[in-house]
Amino acid sequence: MQPVRPDRPVGRRRGGDELLSIGAVLAFLRDDFPEVTISKIRFLEAEGLVEPERTPSGYRKFSPADVERLAYVLRMQRDHYLPLRVIREHLDAIERGEAPPALPPAADNRPGPLEEADRELVASADVPSRVRLGRAELLAAAEAGERELTEWESYGLVAPGPDGGYDGEALQVARLVAELGRYGLEPRHLRAMKAAADREIALVEQVVAPLRRHRNPQTRAHAEATARELATLSVRLHAAMVQAGLRTRA
Repeated sequence: MQPVRPDRPVGRRRGGDELLSIGAVLAFLRDDFPEVTISKIRFLEAEGLVEPERTPSGYRKFSPADVERLAYVLRMQRDHYLPLRVIREHLDAIERGEAPPALPPAADNRPGPLEEADRELVASADVPSRVRLGRAELLAAAEAGERELTEWESYGLVAPGPDGGYDGEALQVARLVAELGRYGLEPRHLRAMKAAADREIALVEQVVAPLRRHRNPQTRAHAEATARELATLSVRLHAAMVQAGLRTRA
């Protein structure tokens, strides 16, 4: 197999390509992307950014083209902070023989908590809030197991709707909780975050409750827009405080 070239995305598998196990793919990618994990590769597969073959026993087998696609995705995330939706558009354009959209300049440093919060707000806007996922679908999208989801629910971090399904916000929370778990943060560690979020929700409700009770439909609609804006400002304020606190301890 030729060395991985993260700057050159390619199309789907070509006939005759050598197929690699997920462990071998991880070994190739870690030279350029030491933070990559098997869970990350599986997540990108679940998002449809790579489609490895499967053996009759269910094992993933990746072609060199698959590895180069993964490298491209990881580089776009690391250097340009592109959301997966945009990266998918790049790959689709390249497969059609078109030039991908122009890239933003590569950053010298990772973004701070405030920039990361803004990215998450954009990413959450990409997830339709009205989407309904079954339990198995949520587990697959969050790359989590049944035991993990049960624990998240026991701590009130994720909750199904009245119909037993999960909406876009639940999916976003599940993905973030799963990602934090890869850094060793367990649900019990996140109780403080959940309590803080509940207090922020109560503050937002204090502001918008009178608007929601108004007889005028336009005023009630304004209440929902106000709630979203206050939620966004609350998240950004929290991120700014974390960023300021980390800077004073550096």
